[in-house]
Amino acid sequence: MKLEEKIHGEVVVISLSGSLLGEPGATDLRQSVYQLLAEDKRKFVIDLGELKFINSMGLGSLIASLTSVRTRGGDMCLARLRDKVEAVITITKLTKVFRLYDTVTKAVESFKQ
Repeated sequence: MKLEEKIHGEVVVISLSGSLLGEPGATDLRQSVYQLLAEDKRKFVIDLGELKFINSMGLGSLIASLTSVRTRGGDMCLARLRDKVEAVITITKLTKVFRLYDTVTKAVESFKQ
């Protein structure tokens, strides 16, 4: 898995590509979020547009990251879910946990409201 961070004002966009199926990708995502939290970032968009596959370990890293962000008074949403990834998010009922957006732009703008 490849991870890329971009800052859009107060919002951090973390783009994931490849597959989030376990280590080291799951750890890389969590460490990236923890480091950004330490830098006082609190608003996160996880861009899944280039993520092809995700499994339970990948979901666990998303949930652990969300929990850490919310514990520190922030929030996280997901953007650009591909069909297979969206199916996993839907089947596991995580659509009730994460806010989902069609585009990164819409996700970033959601923090301005």
